[in-house]
Amino acid sequence: MSQPVRQRVTLTGISSRAWEHPADRGALTALRELRGFDDVVRAFFGMWNERGFRLQYLAGAVRVDHRQYPRVYQRFTEAATTLDVAELPELFVAQNPTIHSQAIGMDKPFIVISTAAVEKLDDDELRALLGHEIGHVRSGHAVYQTIMMILTRWVTNVSWIPVGVIALRAIIAAMYEWWRKAELSADRAGLLADQDPAASIRLLMKMAGGGDLSQIDTAAFLEQAAEYEGGGDLRDSFHKIGMTAWTNVPAPVARAAELRKWVDSGDYARILGGDYDRRDSDGNASVTADVKAAAAHYRETFRNSQDPLVTLARRVSGGAADLGDWAGSQAGRAANWVSTAAGAASRAARRDTSEADSGGGAAEN
Repeated sequence: MSQPVRQRVTLTGISSRAWEHPADRGALTALRELRGFDDVVRAFFGMWNERGFRLQYLAGAVRVDHRQYPRVYQRFTEAATTLDVAELPELFVAQNPTIHSQAIGMDKPFIVISTAAVEKLDDDELRALLGHEIGHVRSGHAVYQTIMMILTRWVTNVSWIPVGVIALRAIIAAMYEWWRKAELSADRAGLLADQDPAASIRLLMKMAGGGDLSQIDTAAFLEQAAEYEGGGDLRDSFHKIGMTAWTNVPAPVARAAELRKWVDSGDYARILGGDYDRRDSDGNASVTADVKAAAAHYRETFRNSQDPLVTLARRVSGGAADLGDWAGSQAGRAANWVSTAAGAASRAARRDTSEADSGGGAAEN
């Protein structure tokens, strides 16, 4: 499965902000402004739990290094080098018949990929998958996803209070929307790690249909994405809302379409050309600017969407501008909800650390 050596651009000093989706970046910037929140979350779940997760894989999976799965280790080091990550997280291969990967932990995150990923992915696809998980680690997604776990627990505890549970479910729904955008961010990191758009699309095709691409066509796969996004009628729109509202991972065809749009926008080429945010400027990040960028993204999405429900809403509202402005304001509110939820979770963590459920943050592909 080896391919000819292909020169990749090393993205020296690149910040995770360079690949983060606008909606993801707006929420992350707001969360990072909550000084000390990460420490509280770590204390809330306890180091024992994270160590327990690691011990499970240490006992039941294979830790990757130059001696064990050397091909995987080589692709891992290449992806990390391209993204200018000096310290490699631990990497494990676990038995699983489906192509799967995840980043686990908060203090010292580690990555797990499935045996199916090792067996079914070529070198470029594997490099993209590993870059995806490195992207999750660099953005700190595993830490922040823990907020959703806390809020889910709260929903159970206050389910007898109708108003309380409705409000919390609205916040959790907003956070799921953020997490779906975090997956799109990680897809971009995977592409930057491998620097072969075709390989990243192939990876998503294999995740959707298995490892044999001899009977799958890239153009037809992207046509599926277009039909999913804008085909059908209002019934399909409502079905899509039901399918996505309470899931944190976008459908593979939708991810492929979003990645293709990002490449076509010119941002991918701009980053390879050296024009990107650098880590030494992360301290200058503006919550206001990032929330505005998130709002602009949603506004543009609503204006251009071919979804039947959105199309109807544009007609009813008298034009795309009004609906786009509404969508943009909702994006700002969602980012504020994430920040507010984080602050509330932080206060709860201080109150009842002793009652914490077992678990740790996990970012899945």
